[in-house]
Amino acid sequence: MGLDPHVLRGDFPILRREVNGKPLVYFDNAASSQKPRQVIEAMTEYYFNHHANVHRGAHTLSVEATEMYEGVRRKVARFLGAADPASVIFTRNTTEAMNLVAHSWARSVLEPGDEIVVTAAEHHANLVPWHLLAAERGVAVRGVGLRPDHRVDLDELEEVVGERTRLVSTWHMSNVLGVINPIARIAELAHRVGALLLVDGAQAAPHLPVDVEALGADFYAISGHKMCGPTGAGALWARPEILREMPPFLGGGEMIRKVFLDSSTYADIPMRFEAGTPNIAEVIGLGAAVDYLETIGLDAIFEHDQALVRYALERLQALQGVTLYGPEGDDRGGILAFNIDGIHPHDVATALDQEGIAVRAGHHCAQPLMRTLNAQAMARASFYFYNTEGEIDRLVDAVAKAREFFAAFA
Repeated sequence: MGLDPHVLRGDFPILRREVNGKPLVYFDNAASSQKPRQVIEAMTEYYFNHHANVHRGAHTLSVEATEMYEGVRRKVARFLGAADPASVIFTRNTTEAMNLVAHSWARSVLEPGDEIVVTAAEHHANLVPWHLLAAERGVAVRGVGLRPDHRVDLDELEEVVGERTRLVSTWHMSNVLGVINPIARIAELAHRVGALLLVDGAQAAPHLPVDVEALGADFYAISGHKMCGPTGAGALWARPEILREMPPFLGGGEMIRKVFLDSSTYADIPMRFEAGTPNIAEVIGLGAAVDYLETIGLDAIFEHDQALVRYALERLQALQGVTLYGPEGDDRGGILAFNIDGIHPHDVATALDQEGIAVRAGHHCAQPLMRTLNAQAMARASFYFYNTEGEIDRLVDAVAKAREFFAAFA
């Protein structure tokens, strides 16, 4: 059953704003989604009535806060299809989750000459941690290219993944191309040589059903702020048997078992990886976001996203001088990157903003992909369940207007 974006928009106060005298069209959801009142109210309720530090007190407020915080861990585990809530580690975002794997798992396991395999379309959060590790430990980072249709070249991936591969690390949904990687197939290729699979789920988890067990992932990272939650709350899921072999990421309070002047022993998972006071209110907001998305239904959200991107592709393909990136097909979510001939993407974004339309412009933390596609930068419109075809019509009209305006100065 489909969803009604016009009804759901009523939950988002910010969508009633005007920008430059025009109703806001928010098409920057891949960067950060908007927050429904249910999330904002859940965080306010916590601060008004339940705030205390978690895991540390026997008094009522601390017990209540702890129950709320740990309840979210169970929600996130269910949301990701994870059997064990202890396999969910709270982080600030996907970037921190990826760095946790690099610092804790990779630094304790990888040796000089070992290989990490990535693709040409990775976010920098899935490249820079491995570059730091390569400089420190002498591991190699190997890249896999794209096919002409902008999908990952699985034949090349199969050739590159070999006996020295210890980790394959890639995205579930590309933050630029919108294409969805065949994660289960990639997991097979990694596991065939004894390697593990780390999945950047920042774009996928907000938009389509995720089952980490069925996908065959070993690590899966998400950001709450891209899925209607607040900033500062994300998560890393990992197979518990892997987590229990990993050393701590940060040292301090809560992640210990016993501490002496000259040594420490460490807590079991998940506490081993959550040193210090966490972002309690933000995690509670994340839990409210999970509740909200599950009420709508991830299948319905994905179907709506696909309908919007198909409509946007059809409308923009009809315009002269517009280059679109990413494939067509059912393996694509609601992200659409484009360029207009002769106009810098930053100027495109500025022109669209004058029409009240928020899009992203730049390299989207994916400079290797920009080089692969021979683009300095791109404009990007990214959709969510509260967006409508009427808003896409406004986008297309604004793109046509910008093209005509800049053509006058050519």
